[in-house]
Amino acid sequence: MSELVTGDAVVLGLRPARLPSRALALAIDLVVVWIVFILVSIGLTIATVTLDEAAGAAIAVATFLLVLVGGPIAVETLSHGRSLGKLACGLRVVRDDGGPIRFRHALVRGAMGVVEILMTLGVFACIASLVSARGRRLGDVFAGTLVVRERVSAGRGIAVPPPPPWLVGRFAGLDLSAVPDELWLAIRQYLTRMQQLDAEVGLSMAERLAAELAVRTGVPVPPGVPAAAYLAGVVNERQARDARRVFAAVQADSLGQVSVGVGSAPVGVVGPARAVSSVAPGATVAPVAPAVPAAPVEPGVSEAEEPAVRKPGTGFAPPA
Repeated sequence: MSELVTGDAVVLGLRPARLPSRALALAIDLVVVWIVFILVSIGLTIATVTLDEAAGAAIAVATFLLVLVGGPIAVETLSHGRSLGKLACGLRVVRDDGGPIRFRHALVRGAMGVVEILMTLGVFACIASLVSARGRRLGDVFAGTLVVRERVSAGRGIAVPPPPPWLVGRFAGLDLSAVPDELWLAIRQYLTRMQQLDAEVGLSMAERLAAELAVRTGVPVPPGVPAAAYLAGVVNERQARDARRVFAAVQADSLGQVSVGVGSAPVGVVGPARAVSSVAPGATVAPVAPAVPAAPVEPGVSEAEEPAVRKPGTGFAPPA
């Protein structure tokens, strides 16, 4: 696997594409381009049937240059190196430093492709790709580009290495709210790829990232702690805080659902625990007599007239 080094000297784990995959992607692109070229040519022929031969030849040349040459250049520029064939094969054109290509890179590749691919039927491109250590054709050499495999198999992700055990929990008091996401991303990329870096380059990068992180947190790097270990410890502290925050949110949500279920008691019902809790400590509580059910009220008789109407019977009838 060839190693691409960015401007920050970070080795990118990109695999250069080999001849079979590049040939398949090129074949797909050529089929699409030729179909578009034939359709456009037929349409222009019908539209310019009344023109003379010189005008027809000029239109044919312009169509050839615009479709077969300008089309791939425009597609690679707008898609940042991913044509239809490369998209189907999981390939991408990048610069030598791993960055996205621009118009000038696509222009050089397209101009050289006319000679390498169209005029020689791809013979020069195949020979140059076989001879090159990274499978580059002449257009890639002159443009400073490289075709790499963008689609990698799952399970190759590299986790952030844990900090030394003596650093776990040491940065619990740091204020990480001012650290931007870009710095976190750069630290994670360094920690996952620091084993692939040169020792001196890796040390300088770790010191620079540690110094910037210390400025953001407002606390200097502890003396005697290596820069890489300091970065791993702070990242581990942030991951622990995120995990605790998620756990607390889930626990609060579950407790809220339980409290809603318990607190839905009928109105007017007073539990014994609530009545006892309102009595002061040491006070004597008198027993409460059971309530006597009231007699039913006859229809048509009000509550004020009820004591007069409902008198105990004595067997004595008043005189008329």
